[in-house]
Amino acid sequence: MAQQAAESGQRPAGEEQEHKQEEVIIVGAGPSGLAAAACLSLRGVRSLVLERDDCVGSLWRNRTYDRVRLHLAKQHCALPHLPHDAAAPTYLPRDDFARYLDGYAARFGVRTRLRREVREARFDEARGEWIVEALDLATGKAERYAARHLVAAAGENDEKVVPEVPGLDGFPGKVLHACEYRTGKGMEGKAVLVVGSGNSGMEIAYDLAVAGAATSIIVRSELHLVTKEIWNVAMTLYKYLPLWLIDRIVLLMCHLVFGDTSRYGLRRPAIGPFSMKINTPAYPVIDVGTYAKIRTGEIQVLPEMRSVHGDVVEFTDGKRRPFDAIVFATGYRSTTKQWLKSDDGLIGEDGMARRSFPGHWKGRNGLYCAGMVRRGLYGSCEDAEFIAEDISSKKKQQTVPNLMTVMRRAID
Repeated sequence: MAQQAAESGQRPAGEEQEHKQEEVIIVGAGPSGLAAAACLSLRGVRSLVLERDDCVGSLWRNRTYDRVRLHLAKQHCALPHLPHDAAAPTYLPRDDFARYLDGYAARFGVRTRLRREVREARFDEARGEWIVEALDLATGKAERYAARHLVAAAGENDEKVVPEVPGLDGFPGKVLHACEYRTGKGMEGKAVLVVGSGNSGMEIAYDLAVAGAATSIIVRSELHLVTKEIWNVAMTLYKYLPLWLIDRIVLLMCHLVFGDTSRYGLRRPAIGPFSMKINTPAYPVIDVGTYAKIRTGEIQVLPEMRSVHGDVVEFTDGKRRPFDAIVFATGYRSTTKQWLKSDDGLIGEDGMARRSFPGHWKGRNGLYCAGMVRRGLYGSCEDAEFIAEDISSKKKQQTVPNLMTVMRRAID
């Protein structure tokens, strides 16, 4: 019976599990979690990072395609207190950034427990601590941690989202999510449909077209198309100019580079590109060469899919086309809400921060969230500093009364 309980990650009946005591528990060893741990370490606060996968920065190692690079210049993508090397490329390739995250964790002595899946985190009123239940995926054993502070940093790219499409189960070709796609090699001459026109979808479509696939992409919503260089200018201007003026400058540059993108099925939204990034969950699309292939017809822009009949996909305009493969670049969802049980409204139903920037990162009872408000790496860095400073300040306030008590006892 005890063996069965161990295999299922449950404690045998009547057996009380020992708490592993920590000052701060951080859930997630992506950039947000690593940044929070580093900032805490620099302030003398001990933390432990629990990570479900077998490495830090698992999104960059295990769930991205081969050609991906950071869309922002390296000066905008460094974590706190460790800039990228001067010799590093301006826009870092995936593997370079993964190595940077390894070096970052080592530099600041980030303590991690890998292959730990957090099953539940709840606040114990009697103890005044967070009790975190985790499963060691390597051994199947349950673990219990206790900490005064809990940081949710698992991010927004935790669980893949694939929409329900009538008939998709009967599609005879390959069906992938973007997190499973690596390269267009081997797709030459095949008809491939990419569903989703965000950054991943647009870049995967380009990768497939370069590989010689007959590529189509579904564009369902309006989007802002920009270049890396234009967006780098916008990020620089953000320190000096109001949003409306940055929007006008960016749109002028986009018009000079792209012309009227609506002629090719890419309609721009009414809200400006930088205002959209700051005030909504949506991001502008960084063009890597996709638009040129759309203009030449190498990539076809199609409306939303309605259903699948064998290898034929029917679209909302009534047209039908056969495909050999479908790639869903339809995003992810956060799973934080599934394991966070004692939430005070800090996290919304979508698993992201309920409150908007800048009041989004702090809840009650020592609960925090980092990188959960869709502000990219820059936002993760800010969250990490805010959280570390808040926890450090509380620790100092607790230390002074304790020190005074010791001194009084010594005098007496």
